[in-house]
Amino acid sequence: MSDLIFHHYPGSPFSEKVRLIFGLKRLPWRSVHIPVILPKPDVVALTGGYRKTPLLQIGADVYCDTSLISRVIERIAPEPTLYPREVAGAAQILAHWADTTLFWAVVPYVMQPQAFPFIFKGVPAEVIQAFGTDRAAFTAGMRRQTPVDAKAQLHSYLAWLESQLSDGREWLTGGAPSIADFSVGHCMWYVRRASNMAVILEGFPRLSSLADRVLAIGHGTSEPMSSAQAIEIAAKSTPRPCEVRPGMGFEAGQSVTVCANDYGTDPVEGVLVGLSDDEVAITRTDARAGTLVVHFPRIGFQIKAAKPQA
Repeated sequence: MSDLIFHHYPGSPFSEKVRLIFGLKRLPWRSVHIPVILPKPDVVALTGGYRKTPLLQIGADVYCDTSLISRVIERIAPEPTLYPREVAGAAQILAHWADTTLFWAVVPYVMQPQAFPFIFKGVPAEVIQAFGTDRAAFTAGMRRQTPVDAKAQLHSYLAWLESQLSDGREWLTGGAPSIADFSVGHCMWYVRRASNMAVILEGFPRLSSLADRVLAIGHGTSEPMSSAQAIEIAAKSTPRPCEVRPGMGFEAGQSVTVCANDYGTDPVEGVLVGLSDDEVAITRTDARAGTLVVHFPRIGFQIKAAKPQA
């Protein structure tokens, strides 16, 4: 049985990114389906409040955000690599752009009323309304594009990607797949979920072929697991050792909060046990899940000293 426990739900685009990476690496994994909207008591038990999807759990270590999850999977299974040495920098820059700028053109373009019969097929109207209410709170304070602006921007972005492939290359950064293909691929997967909205891809045959290749990789081999079983595994496990590098602005053992700086900004409080240019790790204790270490990437997240309790 695999040690990789993946917390996700089928319609999550960032989850699709990681599912495809499991397929590339031919890794077995355990699948925990989590709620699409609040409440998420078992997710909060593991993370302390962070509720973005997906999460990767290995014992009592919980990894947040797919940029970090991808690197963790790479450490476990280095081949085939997501970061080919000669293009690693360009691949990561392109992946970051796709996960942020491209994704936030895709979402408002796809999530229009005319797409709901495809995206929410068979879902009761009250559930769709609850989803909208949840996401409105989740992205409160974030300025989202109008559908008209999103369509125009998305069309330009698709043209850029089509141009990147114009020399006949099979993958975005060369002759082998990289993290960039999976970040762009999950965005294309999300557009294709609504066939009436996917017409925007028709003028970009090279990009559409790329999406076909990425999605053909598949998800590897998984077996279902309940969230209760995942919490039990965490409670019986010991987190891996971490290190706080000197000169990083915070000290080991310091009480801190970590939160995303774009949306879903719920802060997670804990004791700092790991810090580098790439990652921050805090330890916390939950009544059910025991002592855990929650890991976040540095890019896209903010660390603050926790306020003393009155």
